[in-house]
Amino acid sequence: MNKIKKGDEVIVIAGASKGRRGTVLRVEDDERVLVEGVNVVKKHTKSNPNAGVQGGIVEQERPVHLSNVMLFNPTTGKGDRIGVRKLEDGKRVRFFKSNNEVVDI
Repeated sequence: MNKIKKGDEVIVIAGASKGRRGTVLRVEDDERVLVEGVNVVKKHTKSNPNAGVQGGIVEQERPVHLSNVMLFNPTTGKGDRIGVRKLEDGKRVRFFKSNNEVVDI
């Protein structure tokens, strides 16, 4: 079970975007995540009139390594470590290690 999934709110703990918070848009190859508004880079694109693409400088979000983000815990207001436990009905859920609060309901 992945500890970070699409739609989770995460906080960046390392790198140029350290301290920023955002929502996970996509998980790529189980080791990189695309976070909304984090790691925004400028890409220079060449125009292509045949395809209708206008040239110029475009800002886009790039993926961040999974080790550089932590799941945001709203009760503590910080990033928190995640564990996985099995409930009585056999369902596996994620929980915050600091206060044993269940993430998945």
